Amino acid sequence: MSILVILGHPDPGSFNHALAAAVCDALAWVGHRVVFHDLYAEGFDPRLPATEISETANLPAVIARHCRELRAAEGIVVVHPNWWGQPPAVLKGWIDRVFRPQVAYRFDEDDGGEGIPVGLLKARAALILNTANTPPGREAQVFGDPLQALWERCIFNLCGVNQVARRTFAVVVTSTLDQRQRWLKEAREMAMALFGDPVS
Repeated sequence: MSILVILGHPDPGSFNHALAAAVCDALAWVGHRVVFHDLYAEGFDPRLPATEISETANLPAVIARHCRELRAAEGIVVVHPNWWGQPPAVLKGWIDRVFRPQVAYRFDEDDGGEGIPVGLLKARAALILNTANTPPGREAQVFGDPLQALWERCIFNLCGVNQVARRTFAVVVTSTLDQRQRWLKEAREMAMALFGDPVS
């Protein structure tokens, strides 16, 4: 099974990087084909230019490659911090440029774009791993957990991925080494439970 793993955090020493590495290693260990992108390290440009808006646009090679990998993915993992109830801008820009019409979704031929899109992604599941410095109870009570709605309903369900699992690890800034080790174990277990045996 081909699993696309996307990381959006600028600090190579971050716990997000540790989460991404743990998941990639676990999936590769059992035989999944892991396609990994560290968007910051790769210098991914999040700005969507006007020349890419058209469905028939001639895409830059790097964007075309990301689109092919997204279409081919049988599972997707996204790792990022919760910043202001949103993903970092580089990750939002990745969505803007890669989750394109005719790649992630389409509209019926007689639809001018005002109707309900049809999801095109073949990934059977998506796993979202977030970090935060806001306690989960406060996040849900005060802010309503906007990342859940964003990833599940606004992005993945719309694009045809109906099984979406998400976990927020918090509070990172006050966590101990033992706590982070338990979180890494949990992340590995979530990935294995969601994507399972690569030959199944």
